[in-house]
Amino acid sequence: MKIKFWLWTILGVVLSATLIIVSLNWSHQNTNELAKIHNSKLSPVIMIPGSSASVNRFDTLVGKLNKNNKHPHSLIKIRVTTDDKLHISGSLRRGDNEPVIVVGFENNHDGYDNIKKQAKWFNTAFKFLTKQYNFNNFKAIGHSNGGLIYTAFLENYYSEYSEQIKIKQLMTIGSPYNFNEKSVRHKTQMLSDFIDDRDKIPASLSVYSVAGTETYNSDGLVPLGSVMAGKYIYQGRVKHFTTISVSGSDAQHSDLPQNDQIIDLINRYILDPKQKLQRRQGAISLDGQ
Repeated sequence: MKIKFWLWTILGVVLSATLIIVSLNWSHQNTNELAKIHNSKLSPVIMIPGSSASVNRFDTLVGKLNKNNKHPHSLIKIRVTTDDKLHISGSLRRGDNEPVIVVGFENNHDGYDNIKKQAKWFNTAFKFLTKQYNFNNFKAIGHSNGGLIYTAFLENYYSEYSEQIKIKQLMTIGSPYNFNEKSVRHKTQMLSDFIDDRDKIPASLSVYSVAGTETYNSDGLVPLGSVMAGKYIYQGRVKHFTTISVSGSDAQHSDLPQNDQIIDLINRYILDPKQKLQRRQGAISLDGQ
């Protein structure tokens, strides 16, 4: 009986010691990971293209940002397939603290149901990025439906990261918050849902909603009233909400990502000060809060 007693005692001590060591190792690793995130200088610009667009959608935009730039932005692309797998190209250049990361989708079709799926797939990519690069803040740009995907992400998934990772600015470009409706008197289900869940959007965020005006009331595809409907989601909820309209050359919906006025706006309001290029001149109308 004494032998059994001592055997069980020794076994208990060994198990307890093993659990303590495992617990300490986990705690040490977790502390190291938190320290990496807290001390990180990385501040990526994460972009989402619109419907029917690929991860190459912003190539011209990034090329213009990098022109004559002594500190060019790395370009990393992630394509998320419908089976939740990530297909990655590009790499982070050494010393680059502000890379551009583009997240696109195999299913890049239009429609509210697809936008909800794309927000879920974006969350899959975002979770990977947080583990891969250990950043504590980022800036966001969404063209067309990309802005809707970002809105859905902020309302449904961002709270998982909000304590450790801050979204600093969001710029949506030609985003049809009310789809093809010209007036909010006819709210789509998507707009109604976005308004209902607006309290989940971080209050510290600065939002810039950019509209193209090829004509007086449209960018040739998205009604101006649909873009302006974004104020019912963001205005009064976030720290700053500004609506901006651009006109003239490249003001048509599909041309907006390479519009020089929008490049200037990105340099002014999205990029970190040390990365900004010399500001280009352009006629810009502002209606901000």
